[in-house]
Amino acid sequence: MDKADFIVLDESYLPAMADLYREAFSGPPWNDDWSDSVQLTEYMKDITRAYRALNYGLLVDGKLVCMSVGRINHWWEGTNYNIDELCVSPGFQSQGLGSRFLSLIEADIRKKGLAGIFLQTDNDKPSYHFYHKNGFTDLDAHISLYKSVRGSEETERRD
Repeated sequence: MDKADFIVLDESYLPAMADLYREAFSGPPWNDDWSDSVQLTEYMKDITRAYRALNYGLLVDGKLVCMSVGRINHWWEGTNYNIDELCVSPGFQSQGLGSRFLSLIEADIRKKGLAGIFLQTDNDKPSYHFYHKNGFTDLDAHISLYKSVRGSEETERRD
């Protein structure tokens, strides 16, 4: 790795961000199906253009290899950087680059006067251990909930 540049990502990086996201999450252990390029592009637009969006990238030799897509969020405990997605190109994983990238993010948000970083991840994926290694702790009282509404009309009609 010759040169790494920490940058704030703007709209011009959207195609590279979508490519990196597909590359990072299409394989194991996530195996997400991002074959629908339109769906992926719209998802990236949704999260990169959020209110008070703050998106970081790490370029190695001019190529986007790490990204963090998030937003600044005000909370009673202080103003945080909420990470919606963070990924490292599979070819650059397990080399300390993700931890380096995260420390650059921390330094930048500290300069901005933010109180902390909030994110969610699956506890059965390698990212869970990565975040613990980098000083994150579980919020024991916090739980994520989801309800699928696909096919719910049929289920409701039968009840």
